[in-house]
Amino acid sequence: MGRRILFVTTDQQRYDGLGCNGGQVAATPVIDGIAASGVRFERAHPQNVVCMPSRSTIITGQHVHTHGVWMNGVPLPIDAPSVARYLREEGGYRTALLGKAHFEPLLDPFLQFKENQIAMNDSFGPIRGFEHAEFATHAPRGYSHYSQWIAKNHPDVANGFYPVLNFSLEVNEAGGGETGAPQVSTNPVPKDQYQTDWVADRTIAWLDSLDAEDDFFCWMSFPDPHHPWDPPASEIGRVNWRDLDLPPGYPQDRAEREAILDAKPIHWRRWYDGTLVSNYEAPRDWVPATLTPDQILEINARVHVKNMLIDEALGRVMALIESRGWTDSTDVIFTTDHGEFQGDYGLLFKGPYHVDSLMRLPMIWRPAKDAGAVPAVVKAPVGLIDLAPTFCEIAGLPVPEWMEGKPLPQSDSAADEQGRERVLTVWDSVHPNGTRIHLRTIYRDGWTCTSALPGTVHDGTEGELYCHADDPLQRVNRWDDPSVRALRDDLVADCFENLPTWEEPHMQIAAPV
Repeated sequence: MGRRILFVTTDQQRYDGLGCNGGQVAATPVIDGIAASGVRFERAHPQNVVCMPSRSTIITGQHVHTHGVWMNGVPLPIDAPSVARYLREEGGYRTALLGKAHFEPLLDPFLQFKENQIAMNDSFGPIRGFEHAEFATHAPRGYSHYSQWIAKNHPDVANGFYPVLNFSLEVNEAGGGETGAPQVSTNPVPKDQYQTDWVADRTIAWLDSLDAEDDFFCWMSFPDPHHPWDPPASEIGRVNWRDLDLPPGYPQDRAEREAILDAKPIHWRRWYDGTLVSNYEAPRDWVPATLTPDQILEINARVHVKNMLIDEALGRVMALIESRGWTDSTDVIFTTDHGEFQGDYGLLFKGPYHVDSLMRLPMIWRPAKDAGAVPAVVKAPVGLIDLAPTFCEIAGLPVPEWMEGKPLPQSDSAADEQGRERVLTVWDSVHPNGTRIHLRTIYRDGWTCTSALPGTVHDGTEGELYCHADDPLQRVNRWDDPSVRALRDDLVADCFENLPTWEEPHMQIAAPV
């Protein structure tokens, strides 16, 4: 009998969404408690800031250049390396994935992809090394186990969820709530039928089916707090948007806000003005410049509610683990795949924008008590690429050569011993309208440096450079500052020297999302 692993992910959650990371609104006592008794990472970054590439990095332990899922809609090959398969085959672990997977496109009308096939065929796996899988996404539509469950057991609630895609398959921009905020609506679904509680229920059921001596790798993957912002109506009253303060990242003066955007590469201002559509991560026809302060507040209130529901659902799973006598032998790791603007710079959603809103992630690891770990805060940079090697280390297995990360350090001194200096993030997108954007980013020594490579928007001369100590909100772009030119050039060179070469040929886009 070894150490068990409960791996918990959310979707599109900000670093500051948790109390342990400075969040002041959402009550997250369960996650905060895990952090207090474990290791909290202050600089965890994704290797891409959208779902499919990021999740592919988690399961493979590889950079985007290696696993090849370079944007949403590019499916991860079904036989791609998988840490779940490795743990099962080499370590004898019981394995399950409950909730959002999204290694393959969700928009799949011809049922090309196995994730969608198994749900529609009333199957529960195996898939990618998970002996058991039950999938959910952001609403009970499309092909998921949650959709089938709602259709069979609660068909009357299905139409209460926000319709993310409209009839022309464009991302819906329709607004609602009290402020008309985009992708906000009132959802009458009872809390116990909402996707967050469903994921926890299915996790509990699978864990409770195991024998007392089983080692397990259980990935519990919440679809929230990702948009649309339509949590159960019964829970909305927990946070009154009128009582909130605007986020520090939102410059309230319009002239100041637009001057900040103008100092960044041109794709920032062009998206804000509604003249650039670069990806499918936001509604095509929504113009960020129309976003009002009240809309930001109402959206943030909904996000806080979603974060509290996640914390409470995790609490139920932790109680089950305790009741089975597994607490001392279970490692718990909590993180997300990428962040969300939530009003920063006057923006929502995500895209080719490599700032802390999207790149700084919550990441917490509470090692099993049997491992004798000491609570700590790690400031050294780490990445989602380091999760798969960490699971291997927990399981007592060697890290396979196909993984490109390192096991997470449990202290800054351990990080120094590993030679941790940097974390890398990339972006590549090709839109059917012809727009191509390519970014390469390094975080090192308290600086974030992004090169905008040649595409249809940039000529290769633009970029971003931020000093986090002096400019924690990344408002002052120092890319063209001659006083830090040598540092900028060193960071750019360091980034490209440490990125792996592209696996050729590039995999093809199969669907928008």
